[in-house]
Amino acid sequence: MKIKHIVICLAVLAGGVTSCSLLDVSPDGRISLEEVFRDPIKVGAFLNSCYNNLPIKNYRYNGLDANLVALSDEGWSSWDGGSEAVAKIYSGQASASSHPLTDTWTGDMSRCNRYWDRYWEQIRLCNQFLENIDNAAVESEEDRDRYRAEAHALRAYFYSELIKWFGDLPVVTSTFGLDANYGTLERIPARDVVDQVIVPDCDAAINSVHLPWRIANPDEAMRMTKATAHAIKSEMLLFAASPLFTDGNADRWEKAYDANLQAVKAMEENGYELYRTCSDPGIYGTGTAAAYREYFSDNTMPDYSSSPRDRETIWAMSNHFVFQMYIWHVGYVGGEDGIYACGTCPSQELVDAFDMANGEPVLNLASPYQDENHLTPNFNAGSGYNEKKPYENRDPRFYQIVLYNGAPYEWDGTKKNIATYEGGINEISLEAKNNKLTRTGYYHCKSVRPTTSYRNQYSSPSWRFYRLGEIYLNLAEAAAMAGHEDDARAYVNKVRDRVGMPGLPETCTGNELVLRVRNERRIELAWEENRYYDLRRWSAPDDDLETCRVLTGMKPSNASINPSSYIRYRISDQDRGGWESKFKFLPIPSDEAARMYDLTGKVWQNPGW
Repeated sequence: MKIKHIVICLAVLAGGVTSCSLLDVSPDGRISLEEVFRDPIKVGAFLNSCYNNLPIKNYRYNGLDANLVALSDEGWSSWDGGSEAVAKIYSGQASASSHPLTDTWTGDMSRCNRYWDRYWEQIRLCNQFLENIDNAAVESEEDRDRYRAEAHALRAYFYSELIKWFGDLPVVTSTFGLDANYGTLERIPARDVVDQVIVPDCDAAINSVHLPWRIANPDEAMRMTKATAHAIKSEMLLFAASPLFTDGNADRWEKAYDANLQAVKAMEENGYELYRTCSDPGIYGTGTAAAYREYFSDNTMPDYSSSPRDRETIWAMSNHFVFQMYIWHVGYVGGEDGIYACGTCPSQELVDAFDMANGEPVLNLASPYQDENHLTPNFNAGSGYNEKKPYENRDPRFYQIVLYNGAPYEWDGTKKNIATYEGGINEISLEAKNNKLTRTGYYHCKSVRPTTSYRNQYSSPSWRFYRLGEIYLNLAEAAAMAGHEDDARAYVNKVRDRVGMPGLPETCTGNELVLRVRNERRIELAWEENRYYDLRRWSAPDDDLETCRVLTGMKPSNASINPSSYIRYRISDQDRGGWESKFKFLPIPSDEAARMYDLTGKVWQNPGW
């Protein structure tokens, strides 16, 4: 943890806390810790401070781009020729002393980086709160119980984020005294941090008598719930069992399976369900995936009430604009007048992942391409895929996530068709620094209302940190890996059934089942940042992120929205940066790693940095 934060912690123990907008402070900017916990209002304000530094996701990163999507194999950013984060990583300029995902930025975007020091700051606050809440002045014992549960869940969340970004961590669950020996701090395996901190914290929240299952009051948006605690535990036990983190103990998959099965059953018993009914067919149509599109792009959801339309969302950013995704004239269709940037666009590899409408994969999932340039697909015989008409009869979710040549869209109230052919308004451009046109032949639309345009309607939906569809797929993966194959198929099929896709057959078993579950995650959770972490946790510690090295696009063979054929192409002759093994984790800021080495005599920096 950053030394300056240890100093802050010692200052608090010595009699004061740092200034915080949530606390009333004396003229010298200090207030004693005893005073804070003698006042019920200040106790609530201190808990509020434990919610500081929650990250802003998706298009809020540097350059207003979906950075984690752009750094996976889901997409390629049109910001590849500038000074933005993805361009630096693509070109191999990232280092421990200057990494675009850890460098200091200002404004709202500062919450999309500096993860190491900001999250340790939050863990320190949670530790202080938990050390004092038992004897604090509160309005009621119900408040005390709920506050304690929220702090436990928040500490688990910030630890989970640190594990995702940095891997192994020290366990710090109490504040440091004046005579603390900082030399005893050491990073332990992330799986052990999950066992020692995250699971107990989540269980403490789940077992709280007064922590609610769902937030029904919009004034309490983003407060922790039992469902959120289950979701954090669900995800992190999946991580702990995965190849990147595991110690080879097969029991970890069984543990992940048990926890996820418990989470799903508890959530369903308490009213959580997939969003299945489209409430505005005039906007979203009546197709089988209309509700799926509406769920991600309706600005009024999640709706906080005792009988919400949205019963799928577990935890989301509030509807305040600062916390919403910035999909407006950014991250949508490129080429139109007034567009700022199309940002990250879907890769051909993502497009290839979508099944045919008959439920069959387009490619052989075990070996999808016959060459390292991905230009010779290994097609699944009998799938019905037509190379000359590659966008016909695909999984309904494809049409709600990807805009392709000929796809319908609306701009300024005019209905149009995407034209990525040469000379078309949305044409492909491989020109560096042209951030307004796609590199891949596709544009993104998952979180955009179909009637959105630059001039008359923006789309800035709330980011879902966790939703039931993801927990179903967590359970399916753990079940497949632990040998509970009936459950694995059942929960994948729940997700597929929502959009009218055929279920996985009973003959789908063993490694084939694992591959189908992983591919389902790739489709259902596309553009939700899961793929970035999935690729990492599924790999062995020393493996490269090979699927991120070469990405391809698809262009029409002639100038038409109905061309005679399509041509695959490699986007760049150079390998795209960010695929090397060291990119599984972010570097610990170099000055911090050096200080911790001086204190402990141990190397703290992540491998390769």
